[in-house]
Amino acid sequence: MSLSHEANPLLEEWQTPYGLPPFDRILPEHFSPAFEVAMREHKREIEAIAAVTEAPSFDNCVAALDAAGQLLSRLDLVFSNLSSSETSPALQAIERELSPRLAAHSSAIYQNEGLFARLHALYETRERLGLSTEQLRLLERFHLDFERAGATLAKHDKARFAVIVEELATLATQFAQNVLADESSFALTLATPDERAGLPSFVLDAALQAARERGLAEGSYVITLSPSLAEPFLTFSERRDLREQVWRARRARGGHAGEHDNRPLAARSVALRQEQAALLGYATYADYKLADRMAPSVAAVDELLQRAWKPAIEKAQHDRERLNALAAELGQPTPIAAWDWRYLSEKVRQKSFAIDDAQVKPYFSLDAMQAAMFDCASRLFGVRFKERQGVALYHPDARLWEVTDSEGKLIGVFIGDNFARQTKRSGAWMSILRSQSGRNGGTLPLVLNNNNFAKGSPTLLSFEDIRTLFHEFGHGLHGLMSNVRYERLAGTNVLADFVELPSQLFENWAQEREVLLRHARHAETGEPLPAELLERLQAASRFNQAFTTVQYVGPALIDMALHARSDGVPVDIAQFEAEQTARLGVPDDIGMRHYLAHFQHLFSGDSYAAGYYVYMWAEVLEADGYATFKEAGDPFDRATAERLLKWIYSVGNSIDPATAFETFRGRAPSVEPMLKKRGLLETSAQD
Repeated sequence: MSLSHEANPLLEEWQTPYGLPPFDRILPEHFSPAFEVAMREHKREIEAIAAVTEAPSFDNCVAALDAAGQLLSRLDLVFSNLSSSETSPALQAIERELSPRLAAHSSAIYQNEGLFARLHALYETRERLGLSTEQLRLLERFHLDFERAGATLAKHDKARFAVIVEELATLATQFAQNVLADESSFALTLATPDERAGLPSFVLDAALQAARERGLAEGSYVITLSPSLAEPFLTFSERRDLREQVWRARRARGGHAGEHDNRPLAARSVALRQEQAALLGYATYADYKLADRMAPSVAAVDELLQRAWKPAIEKAQHDRERLNALAAELGQPTPIAAWDWRYLSEKVRQKSFAIDDAQVKPYFSLDAMQAAMFDCASRLFGVRFKERQGVALYHPDARLWEVTDSEGKLIGVFIGDNFARQTKRSGAWMSILRSQSGRNGGTLPLVLNNNNFAKGSPTLLSFEDIRTLFHEFGHGLHGLMSNVRYERLAGTNVLADFVELPSQLFENWAQEREVLLRHARHAETGEPLPAELLERLQAASRFNQAFTTVQYVGPALIDMALHARSDGVPVDIAQFEAEQTARLGVPDDIGMRHYLAHFQHLFSGDSYAAGYYVYMWAEVLEADGYATFKEAGDPFDRATAERLLKWIYSVGNSIDPATAFETFRGRAPSVEPMLKKRGLLETSAQD
């Protein structure tokens, strides 16, 4: 039975606080009919823009295009957020049904010949139109969007391109759902004290909570594949056999025979992407993606990654010798395996720096670190955060804050959803429910941060968790502080190798002495973090960086190699990965953070395909950019913060990103600060 327009809350004007979706009234069955209405409305809007009889102008073509599809965008943002953060079998079924239909709708828009003809006519005369910098940027971005979506292809090739886009959308949805199925189905129960040996209280508390969420008997302990629980288990568990079990389960996600096997889906996606690139005249899919990135070529990406890879491999050998010696001393098997590295490294770290996470983590409660990140944003940009309760959200874990400027004006809403659960995909990400824009007097951005921390009472964070918290909040600030007129250019709608700059920049304040001494308080005693302990933590910050670098750079190099293939031969995903890890010399005892069968950055969408390198590209910008504050002698230097807001956090995609960075920094970036930060400039002198 179809739902009427009036009975469907998704199609109403939302009379809710801040214009939030009416989460308490939305049911899965509301989405399909609402999307039908929204796609029809968007199609009519596009056809009307294309059919205007007056000569094309910026207002009747480009600005109108930016304003079109508001209902569809609103629905898509609600649905994608629920599908990621609070899914269900019903939503997953709808997602499988909707994803190819939405892809087909998008292709139809981009391949509207009348609309593109008007847009192209403006583009050809753009220098004579008297446009502002932002207007010119919008015209150029839209024209490029259409070109990259097949608007210039011949009729037959357009049809084939649209079919490819539709199939890729279906494959991406299934890939993500398969990973979630493998993650949510795994649970290692720790039934005896021996199975819990070595685990500090914060890990045990999180394991108790994970068991409760799975409906197990009170007092049960469960280890899941969420990084915030699995990685501490791999770090502290004395049970080598159980560490191996968890490591292998994480490694195997999506990479095994059966209904959740992602290997054929990934192989098919690669083939379709190659065909897509060839239709548009590119030699490889990597070339196609890099044509709209800051990185100029595959060679430039490889050169950057290799500058980190080679010294990291060299330094890892030094670390390996140390860990093997420790394993022998402890009477454990040598050579060590991948499920031993974190465990043994933690023992070395504790010995070298006198640091024990069981003693450190109580100083870093989630609430205290959230207060720290809000305080940093306030001191940098003058914004304030005030929590509001009683607002209907999609899950009890989600919390909402009003964001106001220095004069008390509401400029946005921030939602934090920090805990892992079975209905939520893994990882950490920022998303929006509404974009900032200057249209019709301005729209209020609704920004979400999702993390997957292990819930505790209280929730205690590792140093890595704190960086993740601040990283995603950096993305959040990029959305909240956006100050442009046109939605296509707002917030995080920037080039992929620039989008990680605001997030990675903000991580720096998570490690500032001044910030931690102000906010880190023991969760039980309220005592501040001792300055001497902070000094040891900061001294240990570069410890194990070879491991971290290898784990990241290996997948980045394999991603680029996979998408730079030009032979057109179908790829065997498992074989290709094995060949590449052997070619690169990926150490078996370190492994990689992502393997292709569960590499959602690459295959749950295309944003990071041929683009996992962007984190390191942005890290070059970030490390050099943060040095500006160091040179000023103050992490909250007002003049530097004002430039940071103007040229990085608020400008969106309204100007060229290289220009934005160089204007902020005063020059082009240098790679050396990144290598120094990772401890990779001089491998012989560092542990």
